[in-house]
Amino acid sequence: MVFTNLISLIRRTIMQLSSSLSGRLCKSLLISGLILYSIYIFLSNHPCCYSITAFNNLMRFKGDNIQDDSPTNVSHLVFGITSSSRTWKNRITYIESWWRPNVTRGFVFLQNFTKYQLLPWPYSSSPTFKVSEDTSKGGQVIGMARVVAETFKMENKSVRWYIMAHDDTIFFLDNLVEVLSKYDHRKYFYMGMTSETHASNVAHSFNMAFGGGGYALSYALVEAMVENLDVCIKRYQTFYGGDHILQSCVADFGVSLTQEKGFHQIDLHGDISGFLSAHPQSPLISLHHLDYVDPIFPFMNRSQSLSHLMKVAKNGQLSQSRLLQQSICYHKPKNWTFSISWGYSIQIHESIFPPSFIQIPLQTFIPWRKLFNPFFLFNTRLPNNNSCEAPHVFFFESIMKMRSGNYHLLTNYTRRYSRKLPPCSSNGNHSADHLSEIHVLSPMKKLDWEGGRRECCDVNYEAKMNVTEIKLRDCMLDEIIP
Repeated sequence: MVFTNLISLIRRTIMQLSSSLSGRLCKSLLISGLILYSIYIFLSNHPCCYSITAFNNLMRFKGDNIQDDSPTNVSHLVFGITSSSRTWKNRITYIESWWRPNVTRGFVFLQNFTKYQLLPWPYSSSPTFKVSEDTSKGGQVIGMARVVAETFKMENKSVRWYIMAHDDTIFFLDNLVEVLSKYDHRKYFYMGMTSETHASNVAHSFNMAFGGGGYALSYALVEAMVENLDVCIKRYQTFYGGDHILQSCVADFGVSLTQEKGFHQIDLHGDISGFLSAHPQSPLISLHHLDYVDPIFPFMNRSQSLSHLMKVAKNGQLSQSRLLQQSICYHKPKNWTFSISWGYSIQIHESIFPPSFIQIPLQTFIPWRKLFNPFFLFNTRLPNNNSCEAPHVFFFESIMKMRSGNYHLLTNYTRRYSRKLPPCSSNGNHSADHLSEIHVLSPMKKLDWEGGRRECCDVNYEAKMNVTEIKLRDCMLDEIIP
């Protein structure tokens, strides 16, 4: 009814105007133009036709960021990395371990530096530097929160995701791209993971992605937030930590954290081999705080340990998809349980334990702070000297591609130290002390994390040999382990 009355009014107005115009063409153009304009005004404001408004909102995105339906790749990611004059020189090796010159995009934002202190920039294998904008009274904390806006201002063409991190964050790029490909960058996503410890989450927020582990913001979310981000930052400038400020601004915008278990803050101290040997069934995306834990491989320093792990990560996308993924198998004649953390370690228990037990990390580590008990957001099992429970531990040694039937990846693991315990007497005294090396053959394919199972495996052991072989494979339809 409203629409009919509107058209009648338009028609009367047009007839009055057209009487003063000469020529059929002029009348036709005037009538058509006024009708179309009036319909547009009506539809864009009428509640029944909000699809027009939605279309206008859709068009606010930059064309190349929304119209391209090609698969997400590393060129669609832009990194904003925070650093300072105090930490930069000691942590450049962390960034260089994963950064791909002329491939990855992004900047390292340096606090407490002047531009002239940094020139000429000698780090060709790291991101371009930027001196963080003046944040006046807020200092470094607000500077960290503003990195999102500064990164957006400098890079917003053909971008799908903004990745925020610290200068000691290590990324596994192929896995990161694979995870982000599951999500639509045209929607609002804030993605990362909380801390491993209760103390850190209580101090900040259980709804916050910790920046040390890195977090991802979709293009749509960043574009929508940047205009009013400074106002929001001032609202929360008394918070401790730029990550908490940003999370609060994201929450005020109406977006919650999407958790991905492969982001790791590593709020732990000591030996984290137990944690890395029982990784959740999720792609490894990042590690952090390696300066604050023991070297992750025995008899290596931190730099050597990281380089050793990256041998696997840089061996190709198929290898990276398997990194730290746990498989559990058994050699029942000896009552041995094998737990494989691919590309990192193998544990042998001289007893049969179900996967539900082996998947619980061995607590070789301690929490960042011992303020709350339980300390961790996950279950742990305490180390002990029970010969049936204490594992023999082998660590990754080498990787090579090969062709042997359906198996194309060979990883080798060696014993670095003796367990120094007697055999498990309750299971036939079948000691594994004589084993010094384990070979693992893997199919040349990416793992299916979404709705998939852990891989099963078969142990090929020959008596009195100091080397054994394990073949990973898909589990059979009705196969139950053990």
